[in-house]
Amino acid sequence: MAGIKKITTPLTADEIKDLQAGDRVAITGVIYTGRDAAHKNLVNALKEGKALPIELKNQIIYYVGPAPAKPGQAIGSCGPTTSGRMDAYAPTLIELGLKGMIGKGPRNGKVIEAMKKYGAVYLAAIGGAAAVIARSVKKAEVVAYPELGPEAVYRLEVEDFPCIVAIDCEGNNLYERGVEEYSI
Repeated sequence: MAGIKKITTPLTADEIKDLQAGDRVAITGVIYTGRDAAHKNLVNALKEGKALPIELKNQIIYYVGPAPAKPGQAIGSCGPTTSGRMDAYAPTLIELGLKGMIGKGPRNGKVIEAMKKYGAVYLAAIGGAAAVIARSVKKAEVVAYPELGPEAVYRLEVEDFPCIVAIDCEGNNLYERGVEEYSI
């Protein structure tokens, strides 16, 4: 995979610093899933002084609600959801050590400030490529909030999961840079 940076979870501070907006990456290791309902549950658990059902330190959360797996597959189609729905919760999780988020669409200023302060990256997965992305998932299991159905928290074992660094830990933002680059 020429031109693609390979990263392995859990992420290190050095790996985070090496990732720049626009870099193509391939992730191998464990990533977790979670959408807005799961994020709300995680933050509420923290407010209530409860332990979280997953360790967030140095981990990545993928914003997805996967489709059921077909026979012989680890997971069904699993394309990214709009990340803005998690913006109210992301700064809290980043402060706890979350190092990466995968989704689609821009992030708000509070999320970007938390990324810069605590050293995290935002990765974009390609919307419309859900079946292709699913091929990189080798194992999937529900680890928290099964009552949420496809929006439960899954633990995914992935190999060469394709993403692009949309916002790096310095706040360089592909969503802004791209607009500037191509505006008339």
